[in-house]
Amino acid sequence: MADTDKPLLIKRYASRRLYNTETSDYVTLEDIAGFIREGREVKIVDLKSGDDLTRQYLLQIIAEHESRGENVLPVNVLNDLVRSYMIPGGGVMPQFLQSSFDMLRESQSKMVSNMNAINPMMAQMPGFEAIKAQQEAFMKAMTGGISQSWSAPSREEGKEENAPEDLEEIKKQLADLQSKLSKLS
Repeated sequence: MADTDKPLLIKRYASRRLYNTETSDYVTLEDIAGFIREGREVKIVDLKSGDDLTRQYLLQIIAEHESRGENVLPVNVLNDLVRSYMIPGGGVMPQFLQSSFDMLRESQSKMVSNMNAINPMMAQMPGFEAIKAQQEAFMKAMTGGISQSWSAPSREEGKEENAPEDLEEIKKQLADLQSKLSKLS
């Protein structure tokens, strides 16, 4: 079993191939991006020199996603990053970005914790499943797929909550909830 507390060590050979030391196989940049989306930290080192290449490869992953039309960062943020490199001493951008992501992770964790605390009561509320699915999709989009799942039991065990056959039920629940909310106004 892999120790997920320690970074996953990836070694780069002279041939530029990347080797996963946990599974003893070669990996691609897309595989590494998948590990990161799953919540794993990675460390990429050059086998011969021992140099840490992690930053270089993470930037390459972002650049490849951008080149495929997947806008990872807005242009104004990219401009600000470039400007921050022009400021002597690097400016405050790296610390600001780190603090922003730390706050996002902390807020997500608190929200999930709060929802789990009130989940038993809210699970009985009509439309809760639809709201929960929307919130999970939002958090997944905001965190690049690294969102935690709420522990609410699904109405029908063994079925995915977003399965096509449940769509009509979700729409009905949402309409009922909207109707009840409009009556309260």
